[in-house]
Amino acid sequence: MTTTAVNLPAEDKLPGRFIDAHSHIWAPDTRRHPLAQGLTAKDLDPPSFTDKELLKTCQPHGVNRVVLIQPSIYHRFDNSAIVDAIAANSGTFSGVAVIDHMANRLRETMLDLKSKGIRGFRIVPDDRHGDQGSLPRDKWLDSDGMRTMWTTAGENELAICPLIDPEYLGSVDTMCRSFPDTTVVVDHFARIGVDGRIRAEQVDDLCALAKHRNTNVKVSAFYALGRKQPPYKDLTPMIRRVLDAFGPQRLMWASDSPYQVVAPHTYEASINLIKHGVDGLAESDRDWLLQKTAERVYFQGI
Repeated sequence: MTTTAVNLPAEDKLPGRFIDAHSHIWAPDTRRHPLAQGLTAKDLDPPSFTDKELLKTCQPHGVNRVVLIQPSIYHRFDNSAIVDAIAANSGTFSGVAVIDHMANRLRETMLDLKSKGIRGFRIVPDDRHGDQGSLPRDKWLDSDGMRTMWTTAGENELAICPLIDPEYLGSVDTMCRSFPDTTVVVDHFARIGVDGRIRAEQVDDLCALAKHRNTNVKVSAFYALGRKQPPYKDLTPMIRRVLDAFGPQRLMWASDSPYQVVAPHTYEASINLIKHGVDGLAESDRDWLLQKTAERVYFQGI
């Protein structure tokens, strides 16, 4: 895996206020933060993307705060790596943890992690978190543990963050109706376009969640969607459609690094789609996408 260096416009070299609402970190030294069973440091791809490497990547582009997402593919339910980074960089990071929804004392676990800078919890309907096989789209949220997570999040200003494909949007819609006070952040446009096609009916399904006042969307992972080629202009109609449905106050930009910085993709190309690439986007809208929405959801009390 290689990354590409870029030459920055002068205005993007200044200290910034922007927030990257989604990035992962991991380190080649796995003694402090052991990998999931069966994995070794050779499985890390890239071999290293630490908090220091992340900041070196994002700060030249005006990004000085980041929401760290637990890389469960490597660490499963051990969130200590992102918790340690939050503690070591006061005010710079917030976090989204991954926990076992079948475990005991879920509420206590969530509140303990909140005290350590975690502001959201990722949920996934398949075996990427260690479940035994993929779960049916109408059953993956049907458990006492999931209901406890949604209830606890709603009562404690925490976000539930589904990483889903479009066919699971209906089940999320059902939960949003049942838990209207729970903040929800859908990752990466619900992965619409990951197969190369942006289907209008799937975008409509995503936009249908806008009727729930506490539902938000990450405008992110451009490297993985549509044509998968910078400057990602083919994604702008979907951005526009989602912007019209949710409004800028419920959208947040994110890079999904380190994957976004694998050549030919760059961090600059991702943030520039929001800074300069969406025609007619008001400066106030950019402020919400690049800072204020993520600040409201993930940085309260940090």
